Amino acid sequence: MAKAILHQGKQKRIINGHPWVYRGEIKEIKGPYAPGDIVDVYDCRDRFLGRGYINPASQITIRIMTRQPAEEIDEDFFRRRIQAAWQYRQQVVRDTNACRVIFGEADFLPALIVDKFADYLVVQTLALGIDVHKATIFKVLQEVMQPAGIYERNDVAVRKLEGLPLITGFVGQPFDPKVVIKENGIKFVVDLAGGQKTGYFLDQRENRMALQGLVKGGRVLDCFCHTGTFAMYAAKYGARQVLGLDIAAPALEVARANAQLNGYGDLCSFKEGNSFDELRAMEKAGDKFDVVILDPPAFTKSSQAVAGAVRGYKEINLRGMKLLPPGGYLITCSCSYHMKEDLFLQVIQEAARDAGRQLRLVELRRQAKDHPMLLAYPESHYLKCLVLQVW
Repeated sequence: MAKAILHQGKQKRIINGHPWVYRGEIKEIKGPYAPGDIVDVYDCRDRFLGRGYINPASQITIRIMTRQPAEEIDEDFFRRRIQAAWQYRQQVVRDTNACRVIFGEADFLPALIVDKFADYLVVQTLALGIDVHKATIFKVLQEVMQPAGIYERNDVAVRKLEGLPLITGFVGQPFDPKVVIKENGIKFVVDLAGGQKTGYFLDQRENRMALQGLVKGGRVLDCFCHTGTFAMYAAKYGARQVLGLDIAAPALEVARANAQLNGYGDLCSFKEGNSFDELRAMEKAGDKFDVVILDPPAFTKSSQAVAGAVRGYKEINLRGMKLLPPGGYLITCSCSYHMKEDLFLQVIQEAARDAGRQLRLVELRRQAKDHPMLLAYPESHYLKCLVLQVW
């Protein structure tokens, strides 16, 4: 097995538990290896730090999978990791038949994503070193989870950085990729083949429940509504009227189907449009809502784009606040890892200042429990959800 030696002083982050070794941290690699192979990582004093897969073409050159020198990366290894991940979800996930089963590095299986939707699984292998183990992973998932079917959603651009092709398709026998899941008493149509990410945003499940008690009898605006998940919860919790906005017509078709599926067709309406433009138009028209929900896609996927993201978040939150009466509620989210929690709070406060409003923080929420955050790996903490009362 090849041996990667780190430069002096570059071991601290790895010792603290971070699973990534960057190209610039490696002093030398002793022994032959091929991209995707398992290698050992040592510090400059020849102390074992971990074992993981290597891809010299990636800036993240090694991703550590185990810190036990006697633990081999074989089928039994994947079985132990997958069983542990599934056991954890069975302990923390409630009232749904859909959840994230494996959350990459946070489940000690770097770059592997597995989501469960009813009886079906969707799998993403986002790095070369995990992709080479796909056959083993599929086999173990069949044994442990016994799904009715598996769909591969490896159409994610990050695979290109690893030199991997973008591919999708059934693993084994084909099935209808449009699946109906149940979540907290609500039904949702999930398109495993064509939906965003793996078909559905599981990470907001618990945040959607924060609407309970806030929307009853009120008029609710759900911006960037996608397939209407927050809108369905608003209807369930007693809103008198719900309007969803999104720029994607196919997503809105699913949102309308979800409303009909749950008996909320008369209560929920959906409009195609740019949420930035629609918020400005509503403010100009003097429109008002009791609750405004802002759950946009990531405005930044790199540290270089944070300044632009700050402007975007400030704009939509300022406009959202202006649509609320005193005492109304704003639920605002960011799924951008590079938009840190403290910065997000600062941006929201600046938006309130410019809007001439005061904010009370009701709740500061994060991602659902099936997306655990590894403390040594801050990249696993990406979702922020603020529940605010606006005065």
